[in-house]
Amino acid sequence: MHFKRITVFCGSSSGSNNIYLEQARLLGKELAKRDIELIYGGAKVGLMGAVADSVLSEGGIVTGVMPEFLKNKEINHANLSELIWVKSMHERKTLMSEMCDAVIALPGGYGTLEEFFEILTWAQLGLHNKPVAILNTNGFYDHLLALIDNMVKEHFLKDANMQMILISDNITSLLDKMESYRPVNVQKWI
Repeated sequence: MHFKRITVFCGSSSGSNNIYLEQARLLGKELAKRDIELIYGGAKVGLMGAVADSVLSEGGIVTGVMPEFLKNKEINHANLSELIWVKSMHERKTLMSEMCDAVIALPGGYGTLEEFFEILTWAQLGLHNKPVAILNTNGFYDHLLALIDNMVKEHFLKDANMQMILISDNITSLLDKMESYRPVNVQKWI
């Protein structure tokens, strides 16, 4: 499956290790190289700005989606292919999900996790069948993945729920996994 658009959820901060910025930039270059448009949160700062700048520098297309209450923060990226203003964070997430063919989470904070898990939950419930992936740069998500594994061991999730998450610390490998992804019916809990 070839993707036209991928949504990337990531931090508006750069993190404590330069590898996070490096990987965000490399992801942007690889998306542009593969002629995949970037859909993201619209900011010019942190990992968000790095991935957007990288796609743009390679001649790629970038669409930002930003809630109106952030206008006064002046963090929106001014040089995007398109910037869409929405009323709320929920509307932002919904639109970003509707616009894309797949989702990748890079390192980030509460917002990144919230966005990632809602999209993943929607897949679990059968509301979409898009690949949902984690670029596990520098082992950033190792503890979270251990928690999810524990959820399976404690029977709060089925193993198929965990297998829905595509994971790699290598950009090329992750995108290749996403392109070969075949949805699994995991809603048998009903």
